[in-house]
Amino acid sequence: MLLGCIADDLTGATDLGITLAREGLSVIQVNGNPDPDLAVPVADAVVIALKSRTIAPEDAVAQALAALAWLRAHGAERIYFKYCSTFDSTPRGNIGPVTEALRTALVVAPGGLPTPATPAYPRNGRTVYRGHLFVGDVLLSDSGMRNHPLTPMTDACLVRVLAAQTPGKVGLVPYADVDAGTEAVRARLAALAAEGCTHAIVDATRDEHLVAAGRACVGLPLTTGGAGLALGLARALRDRAHPGGGAWTTPSSAGPIAWLSGSCSDATRRQVAVAREAVRSFRIDPLAIAGNPDVVDTIATQAAAALSGGSVLVYATAPPDEIAAAQRALGAERAASVVEAAFRAIAVTLAANGVRAFVVAGGETSGAVVEALGVRALGIGPEIDPGVPWTRAVGGEPFWLALKSGNFGGPDFFAKATAALQ
Repeated sequence: MLLGCIADDLTGATDLGITLAREGLSVIQVNGNPDPDLAVPVADAVVIALKSRTIAPEDAVAQALAALAWLRAHGAERIYFKYCSTFDSTPRGNIGPVTEALRTALVVAPGGLPTPATPAYPRNGRTVYRGHLFVGDVLLSDSGMRNHPLTPMTDACLVRVLAAQTPGKVGLVPYADVDAGTEAVRARLAALAAEGCTHAIVDATRDEHLVAAGRACVGLPLTTGGAGLALGLARALRDRAHPGGGAWTTPSSAGPIAWLSGSCSDATRRQVAVAREAVRSFRIDPLAIAGNPDVVDTIATQAAAALSGGSVLVYATAPPDEIAAAQRALGAERAASVVEAAFRAIAVTLAANGVRAFVVAGGETSGAVVEALGVRALGIGPEIDPGVPWTRAVGGEPFWLALKSGNFGGPDFFAKATAALQ
């Protein structure tokens, strides 16, 4: 295994998987920490998709270390810790605590090179300049991420954000060094090590910067970032790749495709608005469900009945004021758990009524749906939009899943994904 990857959510894992596959590596994604007896096809890269972005740091660390142990036992030569391209985190973590734990487990010696960190992914509009993260043309703190219900990002300075999550010193590999190329990046990492830094935010505004950083870091036991830095690592490793691995196949007939949306990002709200004009739609309202749990069964039954007309949309996507109202009434954790439980039940009902293909928006929603369907591993298929592939369940029921991070995809994403599978 050339690269063993630990992702902190499901859609982030598929984003990483398609990036590696596009660069010529064969990829298998495993959902949750694997059971010892899980049979995984041989691949250049294995991505373990956790659900650890917003849980307690101690639990996130435990999950990451369990994933690390499995990857090392299966021959992973190097480890990549993948998080969101918007550096989603809470004030306590979990990017910093998990990185520290992985460094310790991999026995990164005191005085060794700092662990690189960058969420930059220019092809999706995520760039880092002078340590500040931009989403398109605006700072992270001015983007829709400032209103995220679980991980509101109000500071664009990644050096400051990461320093608040870890006792280690955080430095910067600035634009001038990544623009100068691989050797300049290596020299800067060495200089930061001499200054006592254990972490290094890496600037990148275009793919060439990520390629240079990947080549500079390919010999390190641990690197961290979004899918972008993994592009550079894969480019450095692809001469050793074994084409033909993985487990993707297209369905002979996709049948009706369910569209499920739990993300409340700006991008997904636009996508849901477009989708509602195209197909029958059913709304999940956490306040209504909290008052009457039978509402979920009603939605599931109605959505299943509507399958004869083609695709159906079930959504909890809502504007920030409605999210805030639900959180005030129920508490943030209960509001989120009510929505996730609803999507689990609805996915099971739709599957029982013949649905074998799902388009799912939102990392938490994707995790809930995959868990409910009992999907343990995925083969990475063709890319729909940047960072979002179709995937196929490995073993068990033959499900096809397009799992989308909330911020990804164009306005017509749901229809585009459906057309790509039919």
